[in-house]
Amino acid sequence: MLFGIHQAIACAEAGATLISPFVGRILDWHKKETGKDSYAPAEDPGVISVTSIYNYYKKFGYSTEVMGASFRNIDEITELAGCDLLTISPALLAQLQSTEADLPRKLDPAKAAELNIEKISMDKETFDKMHAEDRMASEKLAEGIAGFTKALETLETMLAARLSKMGGETHLTHAAEDLFQVYDLDGDGFITREEWMGTDAVFDALDLNKDGKITPEEMGRGLGAALHLEKLANPSD
Repeated sequence: MLFGIHQAIACAEAGATLISPFVGRILDWHKKETGKDSYAPAEDPGVISVTSIYNYYKKFGYSTEVMGASFRNIDEITELAGCDLLTISPALLAQLQSTEADLPRKLDPAKAAELNIEKISMDKETFDKMHAEDRMASEKLAEGIAGFTKALETLETMLAARLSKMGGETHLTHAAEDLFQVYDLDGDGFITREEWMGTDAVFDALDLNKDGKITPEEMGRGLGAALHLEKLANPSD
């Protein structure tokens, strides 16, 4: 759940092997906050955030790798060409595969080393101050923690009930309803991308009509497909 440079610095100083900033979720927050439908690739807030983290790490010699994640379009990916790692959904990989164009490296350790960046001495007081001043990071982290907390509160019940609820269509419907309630944080009958705590690839697969929301019906159809694959893999069950 990493959204701000202060979190990235704290992770690096703690010796983390890898961080994975959410490019698309940062963009989603800014679009909602400003009312803008889109940003130019180089002005994408998620791209700017990951770029600043990457440059900071390389400037000061941190070994922690940066793996950009949660992309909304291929422009975000090409703007971060040169990043240590990127995790990209199958749909965007397909778009990249079908695209023919120059792909210049945008992030480079040598260039980062030449940048005029001030080193931040990170302690709890500094972290708390920077976190309070970064409303996007504060809100997205709180939202994520709330989602994980709700999921943890129901996880044991769901796991215990799973075996008994995979036996038929009626039971499968109940399982889908239980899972849906875990992610529908505001109880409005839809799971938005902001509420979803799983991967973007799974969200995209469940969002059958591609409207940016998962309905109970879509969740049920997704679980039905999973059950079908499970039975094919285990025909004796």
